[in-house]
Amino acid sequence: QVQLVESGGGLVQPGGSLRLSCAASGIIFSIYAMGWYRQAPGKQRELVATVTSGGSTNYADSVKGRFTISRDNAKNTVYLQMNSLKPEGTAVYYCNADGRRSLRGNYWGQGTQVTVSS
Repeated sequence: QVQLVESGGGLVQPGGSLRLSCAASGIIFSIYAMGWYRQAPGKQRELVATVTSGGSTNYADSVKGRFTISRDNAKNTVYLQMNSLKPEGTAVYYCNADGRRSLRGNYWGQGTQVTVSS
């Protein structure tokens, strides 16, 4: 059974930082591309950042220079370090494991709420 469990969300003031974690189980973590997506109220889910199995990263323009995605294959965990947070970053953040390039599944976590407000 595949599980992606996010943690680290919460309430933070504008300009603050948070670090999200996503612990994966039930998959061969090292062969999956991992990503973070977010969905704000009334909006569609959007890509925040991805990291391939080889370590290449990709970011939404809106978070470049402020967010950093990383992965620890020994711990089956992907992280999202978020700095200089803005109110428009308020959303539910979802972890994604995409194994389709290896003819495996595409999985989502349950999400963690991030609220940026003073």
